[in-house]
Amino acid sequence: MIRRALISVYDKGGLEILIDALRRLDVEIIASSGTAKRIRELGYDNIIEVSAYTGHPESPGGLLKTLHPRIHGGILLNPHDPEQGAYMERYGIEAFNLVVVNLYPFEEAASRGLGPREAAEFIDIGGPAMIRAAAKASLLRDDITVVVDPSQYEAVAEALDRYGHIPDDLRRRLALEAFKRTAKYDEAIIRYLEALGWG
Repeated sequence: MIRRALISVYDKGGLEILIDALRRLDVEIIASSGTAKRIRELGYDNIIEVSAYTGHPESPGGLLKTLHPRIHGGILLNPHDPEQGAYMERYGIEAFNLVVVNLYPFEEAASRGLGPREAAEFIDIGGPAMIRAAAKASLLRDDITVVVDPSQYEAVAEALDRYGHIPDDLRRRLALEAFKRTAKYDEAIIRYLEALGWG
């Protein structure tokens, strides 16, 4: 069952598709501030902002939001493993079953011919870290799913409505797509820097 979701998205398009499915299951959502605002606008109130959940306010410029043990521990640690489960209980870490993240639009920013300092503002750090953590966890656990693009929301929502969870075949496909996304993202940054002659 999907009990707790972590959602942090730059592109908030189509979010209502996913939120409607999570509403029907009364899933608790932990969300970054901008995402939480959008989810509340959609009428969903079973939500906690990341800063309230971690007890640590966002840094200036939003550079530190999700880089926290309660976030990454909830993705990476296995609550069914006795040692890891005890660690989670000791430090107030709750497991996520669904991680929904999309990234700052570096590719679009680079296409506008921005200089390195301006383009660097669009290099996402926390997003790829969460995506990779959730994709890795998907290889180790069968109770966590990663979603990296709004085009995936409909398939996830349909699965949740039909089964109340994400079937293994879809969960595995989404994990593969997550690794592809972070690889393409890094490749775009590499191409941009090479074009500037940084190679």
